[in-house]
Amino acid sequence: MEQMADYDRARQRASAKYGFFVHAVVYAVVNLFLLGINIITSPGTLWFIWPLMGWGLAVALHGARVFLISDRNTIIDAMTERELRRSDADRRDAGS
Repeated sequence: MEQMADYDRARQRASAKYGFFVHAVVYAVVNLFLLGINIITSPGTLWFIWPLMGWGLAVALHGARVFLISDRNTIIDAMTERELRRSDADRRDAGS
């Protein structure tokens, strides 16, 4: 049971990291495309910087959640443990 929980946690962390990396690559590709459009259509005004900064903030927050905050969520860990104990107790009661 504990190995399965460890696997699930590791799988969830890997999935969160993968999601962040996809987000970062899409951010880079789209903003390079916007830079190209900006330079071709209006080189005197650099408007591409606004979506770059706004979306960049979102990518930074996503990265902070994945790499800095997610391991420290003791409240969710405690609630998960409580739910697991409750479901184990319910299963035992149903089996009796």
